[in-house]
Amino acid sequence: MSVLAEIAAATRAAHAVAAPATVAIGRHARGAGVVIAPDRVLTSAHNLRDRTTQVTFADGTHAQASLVGSDADHDVVVLEVPTGDATPLTWADTPPQPGDAVFALARTAGGDRITAGSVSGVGRSFRGPRGRRVTGAVEHTAPLARGSSGGPLVDADGRLVGLNTHRLGDGFYLALPADDDLRARVDALVGGRHLRTRRLGIVIVPGPRAARLRARVGLPEAAGLLVRAVAEGSPAAAAGLDEGDLVTAVDGQPVASVDDLWDALDAAADRTSVEVTALRGADERTVTVTFADDPDDAAG
Repeated sequence: MSVLAEIAAATRAAHAVAAPATVAIGRHARGAGVVIAPDRVLTSAHNLRDRTTQVTFADGTHAQASLVGSDADHDVVVLEVPTGDATPLTWADTPPQPGDAVFALARTAGGDRITAGSVSGVGRSFRGPRGRRVTGAVEHTAPLARGSSGGPLVDADGRLVGLNTHRLGDGFYLALPADDDLRARVDALVGGRHLRTRRLGIVIVPGPRAARLRARVGLPEAAGLLVRAVAEGSPAAAAGLDEGDLVTAVDGQPVASVDDLWDALDAAADRTSVEVTALRGADERTVTVTFADDPDDAAG
């Protein structure tokens, strides 16, 4: 068998398994999704416009789906919708590695699509719907049209190796890898949980601009995040943080960027409080910020 014949056979085999589990999201197929459990569809959070949306299946039928679980910071949601005879995809045993052959699927207004490619890189990052940096993404070369985000990336056996998320341009696409982290998140969403990163409840001015604003009022230069506003009733407000404070560290770790702050809060996910160091004028102070509730948000 020639190489081209082998590629064609592998593509057809992957299509036969994965296409029946691939769905369109939205009335005009603005995105794609994948059946991952009976009556449960996984897709990208940025495909949703509301807590309900239309889902179209391989046989052309469609139904209204409702939101079951969400993790907008990591750009994934799970929907509840009758999936009928669609067989959920099986997760691959290991996440994809550079050089692996992969197949990307989507269901658009014109029908289903499958394209072949290879993993061109791992450990990439992108910004989620709320601006958070999502790390660990897989870069691949399987071309995808608009409306393909949220669809499955599979191996030659049709097993789920990733969830397509963003087009990079120049023929590359990013996918969340089907690793232990994603599987744990999806399991939580299937169970009806809404995950979110802990938040201090502050509006910030990032480093370079913060330095300029401090310089204008004669304050010494310092790396950190300038507090522009504090939400009423927030953990930051309860701890005494105020507009004009410069947050320089969380639990002793310097925070010079928004990503540093998110990373520090993630590191404290198993605790109910963090120590925030801030400059008020030229005076340094450390306050304890306590999170009264679990970071899960039942209201989404």
